[in-house]
Order: sequence, then structure tokens, then C-alpha cells
Amino acid sequence: MLVVSQPTKSRRPGPPHNPRVRELVEGKRRWSSPPKPEDAKQGFRGWNERGYLPHRDEPGLTQFVTFRLADSFPDALRSEWEHLWKIENDQQRRAELESYLDKGRGECHLRRPEIAQLVEDAVRFFHGQRYDLRAWGVMPNHVHALFKVDATPMAEILESWKKHTANKANRQLHRRGKFWQADYWDTFMRDSAHELETRNYIENNPVKAGLVLDPKTWPWSSSRFRDEFGVLKF
Repeated sequence: MLVVSQPTKSRRPGPPHNPRVRELVEGKRRWSSPPKPEDAKQGFRGWNERGYLPHRDEPGLTQFVTFRLADSFPDALRSEWEHLWKIENDQQRRAELESYLDKGRGECHLRRPEIAQLVEDAVRFFHGQRYDLRAWGVMPNHVHALFKVDATPMAEILESWKKHTANKANRQLHRRGKFWQADYWDTFMRDSAHELETRNYIENNPVKAGLVLDPKTWPWSSSRFRDEFGVLKF
């Protein structure tokens, strides 16, 4: 069973001690090949964890990542979401947690156009240089991105996005403190059908959340850049 980190009350700085996630990653490492020496030198860690969630960071993988605002699971509403983290089926739990995100709890700073645009610009900025961006969507309290990893590790890409946008967003919002929740969810694409399914999920997320009727009218999504053949042009 995959155990994911839950939003928690204040704790000491640093990642949590989560032996069950560590055991899961160690199991993954036993049946997968370790990173090549040249990839390891570039920062790719293969299957890894920081106490929160398991990640598979390798060049050439197409990854679906979700990262969310720090207050997207508010402590004041713990009774709404606490049971979701206890769902044993990994796929069902992930679906239920993402459905909860779509409820738009927390301050939803990404609902503000200038902040959403800041995040979208950051996600798109290194397309064609550090990664091949396939789809994205900025929701009120979380972000989805689908991209193919090249020579820059996924962890480095996510750290860059989150650090850059957190600093700028806090300044624009005249606030201090944690902007993004630590870590992120990632799933590598098994094949082209899996990638298409994921792309459709990302671009239809605003419709599913009841924010718009047509995905192409959501201002911070790759959907508006697709032609009549589904080709992304931006």
C-alpha cells in the first residue's frame, strides 16, 4: 500500500521520518535499474523519497506532476479531508484527494489572475530547453503539469518552479510564510494512451471543478493552445 504524507500541524523543519515510504522506495529500487553514472552526476536519483512521497526521477520519462498550495487542506476543515488519506487503494485515494482539491479550499491565491499568470509563465518558461511541456493547468489551489524530462532532473524543475513563484507571489500578495505545500505528486506515463488520458484530465479539470463549461475558455491551461487536431501550439 502506498502511504502518502498528510497535511499536518506545525512540526520541526525538515522532511518527516516515514519508514513506510522508505520501504516502498527500497522495494521499487530492487526491481528497477539504478541510475546510470552519468545520469546520477546530473542529479537524477531514480526511485527516491524525502519522507513525504515516492518519486521516480529519470531522464526520458514523461511525468504528470501535481503541486498544491500550503493551505489547500486547511486544518480548520480537517473533518472534511482527514478520512481521504486513509483510503487503502492508491488510485482511489489519489482520485479522492484531487477531487477535494477541486473544491477550492484555502485562500486559493491562484484564483487571482496575476498570480495564476505568474505560475503559468514559470511552467512554460523553460519549455524546449529543460523539458518538453505537453500540457498544464493552473487551478485555484493547485497546478498540474505534464512534461517529458530531458537533461534536467524532475526534482530540480519542480524546485525551480516553486521557489521562483513562491517568492514573487508572496511579494505581490504582501504576505510571508509558506506558499506551496512541501513535495508533489508525480506519475510517469506508461505509454501514449496513458499520456493522452492524462492530458485530457488536466485540460478538463476546470470543467470538472465547475469553473467553466468549455476547457478552452479557462485562461491558464494548455487547452486554449490546441488546434482542431489536438496539436499544442504556443
